[in-house]
Amino acid sequence: MLDLKRLRRIRLHRRPAAQIFLADVPMRIDFRFPRKTHIELVGVENIPRDRGVFFAMNHTDRYNYWPFQYQMHREGGLRYTATWVKGKYYENRLLGAFMDATNNIPLPSRGYVLTTLFRTLWGRVPSDAEYDALRGFIDGRLSGDLALQQGGAAVGRWLESLGGPASALAGFDAHFAEMMAEVTRLTREALTELELNVLVFPQGTRSTRLLRGHTGLMQMAQRLDVPIVPVGCNGSDLVYPGSSPFSRGGHVVYRIGAPLRLDGPELGAHRVREPFVPFSDEATTRHGAKLQAATDVVMAHINMLLDPPYRYEEGPSTEATAGVSRFV
Repeated sequence: MLDLKRLRRIRLHRRPAAQIFLADVPMRIDFRFPRKTHIELVGVENIPRDRGVFFAMNHTDRYNYWPFQYQMHREGGLRYTATWVKGKYYENRLLGAFMDATNNIPLPSRGYVLTTLFRTLWGRVPSDAEYDALRGFIDGRLSGDLALQQGGAAVGRWLESLGGPASALAGFDAHFAEMMAEVTRLTREALTELELNVLVFPQGTRSTRLLRGHTGLMQMAQRLDVPIVPVGCNGSDLVYPGSSPFSRGGHVVYRIGAPLRLDGPELGAHRVREPFVPFSDEATTRHGAKLQAATDVVMAHINMLLDPPYRYEEGPSTEATAGVSRFV
């Protein structure tokens, strides 16, 4: 399980040995035999060499960052990456250890943190009804009484175990803030001290078609004053059509756009000038419109780098996971 103590144990590396080994041995073999996988980087000259950047990529399948990291390693002279990944991948100790070794930064969502806190008390994940009630309470849409009515006795006892609704809300907010402060520290360390680039999937969930982006990337980019390089991934879903990490062969094209600078012509109008804490209520309530507008610009630039089957399509993703299973 990912908690604050687990977050603080994560160590990133300038030259991640596990990434390098995977690229040089199993991936090199896998991409050549038995069916060849051809990986193409278009626009690699757009990647700055003198500073760390955020890569913003569409998320078509489980492994679509692997060929990107592999080919970046093969090109040589480019910085290695750390990748934002979901907190749920740290539920399994072996998978969590693999994520640590391959230079990943877990991003615990509010839903994940809420689910794990509930499980700590009850030894089980909340039902969908319990989760909806607690999430409504945490987000300010439901009072403690209404959350109890909708979620039942387990929700009521959870609130009381934390000292009542007011204390539970303050405790949750403080705990989540501590975890996100650690994510911010790790991301800053990756970009500055370790001279890495940080790869983010701003749409948040897998979908063949590009989805509207969440503002987390933009919040962090503005907080750390780091440009964003859009990347369009095309064809990886055909190479990795299921849950197997072994390639089926094919052609993957990554189109890399020019860096979007926070004060540049594309994003400058949406820059938040006053300081704020990423992933805080303040960021959402006071600056949400600007942050979403800037995120929409980034997603539009990703969209321009995609082949027609991967571009925006209105409506919800049919591949998104629903309910509490999103988090565990």
